[in-house]
Amino acid sequence: MAVLLVTGTDAAVGKTVVTAAVVAAVGATGASVAVLKPAQTGARPGRESDVDTIRRLAGPAHARSLAEYNEQLPPLAAARATGKPPVALDDVLLAVEEFEEKHDLVLVEGTGGLLVPMGEGWTTADLAQQLGGLALVVAPAEIGAINHTALTLEALSHRGCPAYVVIGAWPAAPDAVHRMVLADLPGTRAGVVPDGAVGWPPERFRKAAPSWFAPGFAAAVTVEP
Repeated sequence: MAVLLVTGTDAAVGKTVVTAAVVAAVGATGASVAVLKPAQTGARPGRESDVDTIRRLAGPAHARSLAEYNEQLPPLAAARATGKPPVALDDVLLAVEEFEEKHDLVLVEGTGGLLVPMGEGWTTADLAQQLGGLALVVAPAEIGAINHTALTLEALSHRGCPAYVVIGAWPAAPDAVHRMVLADLPGTRAGVVPDGAVGWPPERFRKAAPSWFAPGFAAAVTVEP
């Protein structure tokens, strides 16, 4: 089965809502989709986790996180700050393999950017290389996105990881800067997710999500490389 790694140019660029949108778009084709979040930071009682957001919006067949830390820090730093063990790369790979046995697509959502320390001695870039599948880079529609996206794509390319690019929060009233970013963003564009979609009712979100991606995207990401 296929695996798609969702990463981003930075934190707070829309990775979770994009992950949910991919679940909805691929799920609309009849495929079974599972979601794995290796490490959730900023986990607090009463605060919706990324996995819970994805469940609410898109209803994946299965979704889980391997480690949760209440500090809003990069995962390795959050583990140290809370005295909890950091997530191990081997545990992530094992969880992906278990999901692969039962689902057509496994989405793995990273935390922060590609080179943020996830655990002892590994980053999301290392995970991408180990998975050996496609990556989806989420970028904002703002100044700096072009450079940050190019750097992220270059880092993935050096590790032999082909990637798509998606804008994670496209404004309802885009200005000249937004349009410039859309026109000049490097890489193969997979789609554009509207700003505020995280607050949409699930029925509206699931119905609209397939239209946010390029034709053939859902089929392409469910094909094992």
